Amino acid sequence: MAHDFREIGKSRPIRDAELKVTGRKVYTDDMTLPNMLYAKVLFSPVAHARIVNIDTSKAEALPGVRAVATYKNVSQVKYNSAVRFIENQLPETERIFDDTVRFVGDRVAAVAAETLEIAEAAVKLIEVEYEELPVLMDVREAAKPDAYPIHEGGNIVGCNEVTAGDLDKGFAEADYIFEDDFQTQFIHQGAMEPHVAIADWNYDDKLTIITPSQDTFGNRVVYGRIFGLPYNKIRIISPAIGGGFGGKIEVTLEVVAAALSKMTRRPVKLTYNRKETMLSTRVRHASVGHFKVGVKKDGHFTAVDINMMTNTGAYASSALNVSGAMSHKVFKVYKIANMHFKNNPVYTNSAISGAMRGYGSPQAFFGLERMFNRVANELGIDQAELQRINLVDPDSLDPCFFHPLGNPQPKDCLEKVLKLINYDEAVKEMEATKNDRYRIGVGVSTGVHGNNCFGAHRDVTTLMIKMNEDGTAILYTGSHDMGCDTVGTQVAIVSEVLGIPTNKIDVVAADSDVCLWHLGDFSSRGTFVVGMAAKNTAEKMKKLLQEQASELLEVPAEEIDLYDDRAWWEKDESKNVSIADVMLHCQRDHARELCVNDSQLADRGPTSYGVHAAKVKVDMETGEVEVLDYAAVHDAGHIINPMGIEGQLQGGIHMGLGYALTEEFKYDEKGNPQTTNLRKFHILKASEMPRLHLGFADSEGEPGGPYGAKSMGESPVVPVAPTIVNAIVNAIGAEINSIPATPDKVLAAIKSKSK
Repeated sequence: MAHDFREIGKSRPIRDAELKVTGRKVYTDDMTLPNMLYAKVLFSPVAHARIVNIDTSKAEALPGVRAVATYKNVSQVKYNSAVRFIENQLPETERIFDDTVRFVGDRVAAVAAETLEIAEAAVKLIEVEYEELPVLMDVREAAKPDAYPIHEGGNIVGCNEVTAGDLDKGFAEADYIFEDDFQTQFIHQGAMEPHVAIADWNYDDKLTIITPSQDTFGNRVVYGRIFGLPYNKIRIISPAIGGGFGGKIEVTLEVVAAALSKMTRRPVKLTYNRKETMLSTRVRHASVGHFKVGVKKDGHFTAVDINMMTNTGAYASSALNVSGAMSHKVFKVYKIANMHFKNNPVYTNSAISGAMRGYGSPQAFFGLERMFNRVANELGIDQAELQRINLVDPDSLDPCFFHPLGNPQPKDCLEKVLKLINYDEAVKEMEATKNDRYRIGVGVSTGVHGNNCFGAHRDVTTLMIKMNEDGTAILYTGSHDMGCDTVGTQVAIVSEVLGIPTNKIDVVAADSDVCLWHLGDFSSRGTFVVGMAAKNTAEKMKKLLQEQASELLEVPAEEIDLYDDRAWWEKDESKNVSIADVMLHCQRDHARELCVNDSQLADRGPTSYGVHAAKVKVDMETGEVEVLDYAAVHDAGHIINPMGIEGQLQGGIHMGLGYALTEEFKYDEKGNPQTTNLRKFHILKASEMPRLHLGFADSEGEPGGPYGAKSMGESPVVPVAPTIVNAIVNAIGAEINSIPATPDKVLAAIKSKSK
């Protein structure tokens, strides 16, 4: 019989909300193993140097110390911490410990001891003599041919370049050509949970690592390469993640714990404090870019040329992955036939840059959307109208590969966001205050992100469902829940298909020995790919349950529907049986268990769109900026959990506002970090947030997504910074081409205009 959705489209809290708010959720640092040791790392105090001598004798002599690790006594296999699958080849520049340090915070040595206090004392006893080398902090200087090589072969890691159409032809057709440079900064992911790992290398040479990882199977490949272990001898478990935002995709401190555990054959826990986490894990790539655009008098863009350099820091890590991701996103938002994008990741003596929410899109779209605002002002065209003229339509094609973009709805997002921000009135306020001390500014921007790694990686997820004889179920998923309830979404989908209440579906997740292969939780693939895998796997189980129920009900299997924890004959509801009785029949009468798995391959890569608008107030005498109202409307297809997706959108806006206004991981010219605590880093407090106005596009759904759903994980952060800076620029009438837009920077722009 036909019936409404029971789970899909219904708001619900995340599955483990009660555990979290009551403090009963168990994270890695809450755990202890029998006979466990505690580790501490010695970090480099200099940005670039060779280790001339290292003396660990005093540390080794301290009572309670069980091992001291340096480059002299651990694996010297080079690796790349961002590898994702077995044949994935990326530049291998990292070692557990090296005889050369390349940034302040690089690992020099580590101690394992009976207590953390002993380990901390022992680290202070290690004596190191450094021969300092040239320090390069600016990508433009580091990229020069004669720059001192941070790694053999030079400082340019590689190149990602994509072209659509004929760039020369596009610029020749333009009535106006505009060019400008833009710059974005390092920031840290700032997850509440610091980085932590427990490693247990036992006497059977089985290495078990418990760590809040977003990519257990990819990490397993890295450990296999470093230590020469087959995968049946490596088990990675991710019990809970207290925030990831990309920072917990790559291997960081886990290899140190593993090396120390190998030396002692005892479990070793290594926990970074906040300073160590900020200093020595991962940051968002800083960038510099030159943007050139050609446009007709009527506002139609004819050509865009983007040339960027991203700062990958001291090691290659995800330099090419992030660069590759950013190289395609800019082609998917506007109807611009002639475009070129080029990016070179460059080594410098700064912290390692890695994955962070948005994965390159915030850097690229900051420059692109700032150029859109400048063109609007130069041509006297309303900024919203310029978006309306150029945004893609639902039937648009990717100009690079001529693939359909799916069902993009950015124009619907635009119209809705203008209503939410009360755009016409806000523009009138902006005009009315243009000569006042406190000026109103309005900004609009568009941003996008993908739904998977289609075209870049082998994007596969395999899920398994096992039925119990009482009619309950276990879902086995390689997915890692980072707080956004990815696993809860899978449970809701399985519940929808099988008609079993969500409280009767338990989950085994993110355990490489128990779960089937999963690419990892990044690229906003949790709903579109993993959610579809859950639906397909559940559909396979549904068929088996229908077959078993048909024997009990004596009706055709295809006429049986599953809901309310029972199997019902569609033609006569009086004929029904509980799922528990179906499973009992299966086990008792057929001696059969029901267990299915299914692999989902991402065979297309749709895009999620969002249009944002902001109203700000700028003090022309101090440069202080107050964000008064912020509106965002996103195209996420058919929404599975409205409460969850609103939370994702709110969190993305919060992260983007910090990127735009306050956050920066700073260095001095010698490579010494200046912001190694959250107070100096200045993540915005709740009291500093503006009024939020949120909405979603009207959409029939995205083809290929579960129930037409697509992602919301990363796209919300992408348009925020240009939206805010566009609003500031429109208020003060002067350009700002770098972030964060601090009061000093805003005031400098105001003063430069008045000269």
